[in-house]
Amino acid sequence: MCGIWALFGSDECLAVQCTNAMKIAHRGPDAFRFENVNGFTNCCFGFHRLAIVDQLYGMQPLRVKKFPYLWLCYNGEIYNHIRLKNQFEFEYQTKVDGEILLHLYDRFGIKKMASLLDGVFSFILLDTANRKVFIGRDTYGVRPLFRLLTDNGFLALCSEAKGLLEIKTSMSTPAKITPFPPGHFEAFDLKLTGKVQSVQMERFHCCTEEPKHAAYNNLEGLGTGFELETVKSNIRILFEDAVKKRLMAHRRIGCLLSGACDHLVLCFDFNGLVNLIYFMFSLSIMFFCFFPGGLDSSLVAASLVKLANEELLPYPIQTFSIGAEDSPDVAAARKVAAHIGSEHHEVNFTPEEGIRALEEVIVHLESYDITTLRASVGMYLISKYIREKTDSVVIFSGEGSDELTQGYIYFHKAPSPKAAAEDSVRLLKELYLFDVLRADRTTAAHGLELRVPFLDHRFTAYYLSLPEEMRVPKDGVEKHLLREAFKGLKLIPDEILWRRKEAFSDGMTSMKKSWYSSLQEHIESEVNDSELEKANTRFPFNPPTTKEGFFIRQIFEKHYPDRCEWTPHYWMPRWIKATDPSARTLSIYKPDKDQ
Repeated sequence: MCGIWALFGSDECLAVQCTNAMKIAHRGPDAFRFENVNGFTNCCFGFHRLAIVDQLYGMQPLRVKKFPYLWLCYNGEIYNHIRLKNQFEFEYQTKVDGEILLHLYDRFGIKKMASLLDGVFSFILLDTANRKVFIGRDTYGVRPLFRLLTDNGFLALCSEAKGLLEIKTSMSTPAKITPFPPGHFEAFDLKLTGKVQSVQMERFHCCTEEPKHAAYNNLEGLGTGFELETVKSNIRILFEDAVKKRLMAHRRIGCLLSGACDHLVLCFDFNGLVNLIYFMFSLSIMFFCFFPGGLDSSLVAASLVKLANEELLPYPIQTFSIGAEDSPDVAAARKVAAHIGSEHHEVNFTPEEGIRALEEVIVHLESYDITTLRASVGMYLISKYIREKTDSVVIFSGEGSDELTQGYIYFHKAPSPKAAAEDSVRLLKELYLFDVLRADRTTAAHGLELRVPFLDHRFTAYYLSLPEEMRVPKDGVEKHLLREAFKGLKLIPDEILWRRKEAFSDGMTSMKKSWYSSLQEHIESEVNDSELEKANTRFPFNPPTTKEGFFIRQIFEKHYPDRCEWTPHYWMPRWIKATDPSARTLSIYKPDKDQ
C-alpha cells in the first residue's frame, strides 16, 4: 500500500502545492519523495512509500536506464510480473514488480500493457519523449485513484480525494474531484506548458472477462463443462491459486479478510528476497490470523494452514478475533481455531470504543454511506491494533466474496436467477464505492497493504461464467455453491461451513445488544426529530432518512463540505422494502444464536 500523487500544468508554486500530498502520508510511512519532471517545471510527482517489494530500489517515481523518458508512479502489486518478464525476455534493473509496466508499455503500448497485468494497481505513467500521460486502475478498483481535471488542462491525481482538496487552481469555483473508473485507462496529450488534454478513455478489462493471455497462470487440473463435481473442483483450484499468488512480498505479510462482518488476519515473516512461486520451499514463516469465524475468512485461514503444513513450516498459526465476549463471530472463531489447531487470541471490542472512533473513520473513508461506516469501525480498530502490536504490513482481505457468490441475505428474495446474476455483477462493479473502499481506507489509515484473493480475475470470471441457476441461494442458504465446493473436506468445521451470514458488522458485538443497537442509542441522543425533518433542505443530494444517516452526514460535511457526490447513492438491499441496510432489520434474517 502506497500513496501516489501528481500534478501536470500547475499555475501555482509546486513547493506549496506539494504540501497537499502530506495528507496521504499514512499510506506510506516508510519514505516520501517529491520530484519535479525534467523539462516541465510545472509538473511533479509525489510518493509515500510502504516498502513491500525490493526495499532497496523500490522508491518512486520509478525510472530505469533503458527508458530515461518514462516516469512511473504506481500503487499495487503485479502478481504475474515474473511470468511476463520471462515470457518476453525483459531485462530488469530492479526487483520491483511495477517495472514490468515500463517494459510492456515500451514494447506494446498502453492498451495491451494494461490488459496483460494480473494484479491490483493504480498508475500514473509519463512518456516525456512523446509527451503523453497515462493513468489507469485495476478491474475492481482495489487500488484507489482520484482525478481533478480543469477546463484549462490542469491535471491533479492522488490515491485519496483528501490529497486534492486544497490544490490551488485558476478556477473561481472548487474543481470537481472524482474517482477514476476501475478497469479503465485514460491517455492525455502533454503540452509544453505542462497542461494536458484527454484524448482517450477506454475500458481494458471487466469482471466478466476471463484472461486469455499466456501471461496468466496456466493451472493444471481444471475441468470443462458444468457438471457439479467438475465445477466444485475448479472452484477449489482457482481459489487456492488466488490466495497463493498473493503471497508476493519481502516484508512480513498479514491477511485481514473482511466482508461486512467477516475479518481475517494471517501474518508470516519472510527471510530474504523471494518470489511467490518458490518461497514456500525454503522460508521460515510465522502466521498470525485475525478472523471472526465467518465462512470466507475461515476458508482462507484453513487454506493457508493447509499450505503451511504441506511445506512443514516451523511456526504455529496465531489467530485473532475481535468482538464482545458473547459475540457470534468470536464464538465461531474459537471453533475454527480449535479445528485448525491455531494459537488463538481475542481482541475485545466495545460499542463505546467504536463510537469514539466514528469521526476519524469517516475522515479516512471519505464517505457517508451508512453500512460502509458501520462495517468500517471494527476493521479500522483491528488494523490499528495490528500496526501497533505486530510488525505485519501486508493484509489479505475477503472483499468481493459476498458480491461474487451472492452472499448477501437479500439474494434469497431475488425474483429470478437472472436477476440475481445481474445484481451480483452490479455489486462487483460498485465495490470501489463501498466494500473495497472500506477495506482500503481502514487498512491504509494505519500503513497496511490490502490484498483480495476473492477478486482474482480468473476466479471471478470463472464463477460468473457458471449457469445462473447454480449460483443462487439454495435450501435457505446463501453462497450455497461455494459451501458445496468445500463440503466433506473437513477444511473447516461443518457448522462454520454452513453457518448463515451474520448481519453486516453486527456479528462482532453481543447478541444481547449489537453494535447496530448501541450506535442507534448514541445517535438518538445526538440528533433530534426537528433536525431530521429539515434533512431534505439541508442535504438535498442523497438526503438522509434516518437519524443515523443525518448524524454521519453532519460529520462528513464538516470535513468535506460540498463533496456529497463522492457517495453517489447509499448501499441498500434490493427486492425488499428496506429502510436500513442492516440485515437485522429484514424479516428474512435469522441469526445463528446457537453457534
